[in-house]
Amino acid sequence: QVQLVQSGGGLVQAGGSLRLSCAASGRTFYTMGWFRQAPGKEREFVAIISSSGGDTNYADSVKGRFTISRDNAKNTMYLQMNSLKPEDTAVYYCAASRSTRVVAVTFDYWGQGTQVTVSS
Repeated sequence: QVQLVQSGGGLVQAGGSLRLSCAASGRTFYTMGWFRQAPGKEREFVAIISSSGGDTNYADSVKGRFTISRDNAKNTMYLQMNSLKPEDTAVYYCAASRSTRVVAVTFDYWGQGTQVTVSS
């Protein structure tokens, strides 16, 4: 059974930090990524990482503040979020692809989502 299980998240004050984790099981995943959806808004891209971890890309809104990483030995991906802002408040989703592409990626599996709330 393919699963992406998320952990982390919660409530933090502006300027604080949080780390999200996404543990994958059931098959080998290649490109992985993080997305978020704020209330009343569409889901948006946050960050993407290649299968080796050597290639990463970020949305402009989080560049320099968030860091995506993965530990393939643990089949786990992370999102370190620093200098959080109230506008980062959203449900965050991890996603995994059966492809090695890092552009125009189709994500086949999604985590359950985790709430991140940043207070001002």
